[in-house]
Amino acid sequence: MKRIFAAIIFAAVTVVNFVVYAAESEPKISATSAILVEASTGRIIYEKNANEERAPASMTKMLTCIIALEKLTPYEEILLSNEAIMTEDNTLRWEPLDSVAAKDMITAVMLVSENGGAVALAQAVSGSVSDFADLMNKKAREIGCKNSNFVNPNGLPNPSHYSTAADMARIAVYCMKNPDFRKIVETKRTSIKWIYPKEKWSELNNTNELLGKFKGANGIKTGWTRAAGGCLAASAKRGDVELIAVVMNSTDMDTRFDDATKLLNYGFERVRMVEAIDAERVDKKVFVRDGEQATVHVGLDENLMFPLMAGEDTKLLQVTYDLPKIVDAGISEGQILGEAVLRYDGKPVARVPLVARENIAEGFSFASLFVTLFGSFLV
Repeated sequence: MKRIFAAIIFAAVTVVNFVVYAAESEPKISATSAILVEASTGRIIYEKNANEERAPASMTKMLTCIIALEKLTPYEEILLSNEAIMTEDNTLRWEPLDSVAAKDMITAVMLVSENGGAVALAQAVSGSVSDFADLMNKKAREIGCKNSNFVNPNGLPNPSHYSTAADMARIAVYCMKNPDFRKIVETKRTSIKWIYPKEKWSELNNTNELLGKFKGANGIKTGWTRAAGGCLAASAKRGDVELIAVVMNSTDMDTRFDDATKLLNYGFERVRMVEAIDAERVDKKVFVRDGEQATVHVGLDENLMFPLMAGEDTKLLQVTYDLPKIVDAGISEGQILGEAVLRYDGKPVARVPLVARENIAEGFSFASLFVTLFGSFLV
């Protein structure tokens, strides 16, 4: 499963968006910046000023919470420091000595946009907000963000805290690969209990108004400040098509939902998923030098589905394989040895890891000795 997850992430992060589908009737939205992408690949369907730097408000918490999910155990106790308690616009009215489990704090941060809770998570992970901000920026770069800088875990206004619709979409695509994250953001209503004091609890109602109203809605995060305007990362799935819309600086807290609805409807009318690579049909061999056998089988962990727009033809999809001719022995099953490159009309649009299907230990075989001695003739 780890290899499958890594393959999916690899495909999503390395996708090359070769065209943005343009139609005569593009959605009319109030947001200053926006983007619509297909969720498994990140392929861009629509964009408007998507690379302009803007305040992301509480959409920031997507990054905070995915880091917390990756770094903390679910029942790890999260203590509320004075800094967390005193953070602006706390929803749950924290008091000294309060503590909750990490999974409950992450839920509160995502559902009701708990600002102090985001600070508490940052401190639990990194010890301080400033050190956590460094981790946020490192993670953002790993995900593929190009025009973002984070200085706090909650998105409260700061001139040095900014992102873009495109980068927020990259973060959203990454986050939605995590099943625990998905389970949280699709939750419309739940409750959490404190570890201390034991009798304390709170009901949480998700601020994402699309849940239960828009067909297929399953996330992700709202945002609002006067500086940022209305912000929303919204996801929805219908059939095998899942889309993510990001809007920034919508007119107000209501129009962000209207804008996202228009974008999602626009995408569902135009996108279809096709099986671009059948994993069962991919069986490549690579020569092995100084090994117990002379070749290693290489393949894909799973099929690659790819979004096509209205008017695009599956006949223009082609797969090429980027593999070395010879590798050294000492290969582990699942080790990435190359990549399958999906092309549309000759242009690369997605890349997926090609992995070893077996272990090849260092050792001797006559066939491998032949590869070692005459490998230059095989290349």
